[in-house]
Parts: sequence; C-alpha cells; structure tokens
Amino acid sequence: MTSDAYPAPAKVNLWLEVVGRRADGYHLLDSLVVFAGVGDCLWAEPAGTLSLAVQGPFAEGIPADGGNLVLRAAHLLAEAVGLPARGRLVLDKRLPVAAGVGGGSADAAAALRALAALWRLEAGEELLLGLGAALGADVPVCLYGRPALMGGIGEVLSPAPALPEAWLVLVNPGVGLSTAAVFQARTGAFAPAGALPAAAPRDAEALADLLAGRRNDLEAPARRLCPEIDAVLGALAATPGCLLGRMSGSGATCFGLYATAAEAREAAAAIAADRPAWWAAAAPILGTAE
Repeated sequence: MTSDAYPAPAKVNLWLEVVGRRADGYHLLDSLVVFAGVGDCLWAEPAGTLSLAVQGPFAEGIPADGGNLVLRAAHLLAEAVGLPARGRLVLDKRLPVAAGVGGGSADAAAALRALAALWRLEAGEELLLGLGAALGADVPVCLYGRPALMGGIGEVLSPAPALPEAWLVLVNPGVGLSTAAVFQARTGAFAPAGALPAAAPRDAEALADLLAGRRNDLEAPARRLCPEIDAVLGALAATPGCLLGRMSGSGATCFGLYATAAEAREAAAAIAADRPAWWAAAAPILGTAE
C-alpha cells in the first residue's frame, strides 16, 4: 500500500502487580510497560466504505468484521467526531493472538492514529485516550506508546523512569490464554506495589536487578492454566546472557532481558531452532537511552 504505515508494537509488562479490586470487579494494577521493536502494522487509505483486510503470519482466525477491535475503534472515533466511518484498513498480523503482549490493543491504538490522520482530524490526546479506555484497558498505554508506569485499571499513565538500552527475547509457546480466565484463577490477598528506585538503572544488569525486586502477579495463575509457560521460562533461562526471565501481561508470552543485540538474537535463534512450533523474536526496548 502507498499510505503511511502505523506500527503496533508489542507491549511488554516488565512487572505487573495486582494491588486491589474495585467494587465493579475491575482489578487495580501497578505496572512498568515498555514496547518492543517487533509488532503488527496497520495501513489506512481512502475508501467509500469501511473495510478491514488481515494478512500476515497470525492472520488466521482474526475476524475482519465488527468483532475486530480495529473496526470497533474506527466506529467509535467516527461517532465521536460526527463523521461516517470510511477507509480501507489493512492489518499485518505479526504478533501471536491472546499472547499477553497487547496485540489487539496496539492494533486499536494504531487504527485510532491512522484514521485521525486519514480523516484529517485535529483529535487531541485526551479524546483519543478516552476512546482507547472505552475499547480496552491496554489501549491507552498503547496510544501513549513509550515506557510508562501504568496504574488504575490501565488508564492512569505517567512517564517511566529513564531506562537503559536493553534487548528482549519474546517467546510464545503457541497457546492462547484468556486474560479474564487468568485473573479469575488468581488467588490470595492483594499485596501493595513495590517501591520505585531512587535512581534510574544505569545499564541492563541494573534494570534486571530492579525487576527482580518486583513481580508479575498473574504469572502463577497463568502457569497453572498453561504449563507450557514453565518450559518457555526454562528455555529462556538456559540461554547465555539472559539476565531475567518473566511472563508478560496475562501470558503466555514470556520475555528474557539481555544486554546486547547479539546475545538476544542468538538466544531467539537457538530457541526457534530447538522449538520450531514456538514463536520467538529478539527486539530492542523502544524509547530507551541511546
């Protein structure tokens, strides 16, 4: 396509602490969110009607009708600004589905950005973030698009402390996990969020030390529902240079943290060779110090 491409990068929760629950049942979170240099991509071009085509390695099973979050975003934006929903959208689906890396949310955020540009809207951030929150808890942070501290049910965002340059290896065992099911499987009391560091981590090793003092409270219930997560974490831990391994979001994708591109790429290649049915990708953390 000749139109501009709108990236929808993978969202990675470096930590995800569930610190409470509201009266309406929504859980309160404390999370450090970053984005990886791998993800889906969306294009939009003028058309008399609204349509969506889905392509790419994970296109199978993705609805191209009203059930898709991209089209829901388009209709919501059109309604908000009083315009007809028009445009030909093409989504290149490169991230696994129901994988804990916010693929659908990132796609919706990309759609809001793409259509605001296509329709030449002067849509402010407040409007887009409000629409994003109506679409899903992860859409606002995907609109934010840079390292962030995320609170509330996902709508409270603030800049993350400065992060050092570092690389991630993302690995998914080919098993989808329902976010709702993982939250329902969580047991026990809510623990308070950990403290933020007094100083920003100076390098990848210091970042790993910081993350080791935090947690993903959804990892234990996800591992009970999906034992393959244990194998993924074991495979990451066995690779040279892996500073820390953890599940992202509600799973089943896990990440390994590495100091260099070479270590990350070698780890991803080794895991892909050993487990060809898994998805593995090496990518930098976006928006870190150069």
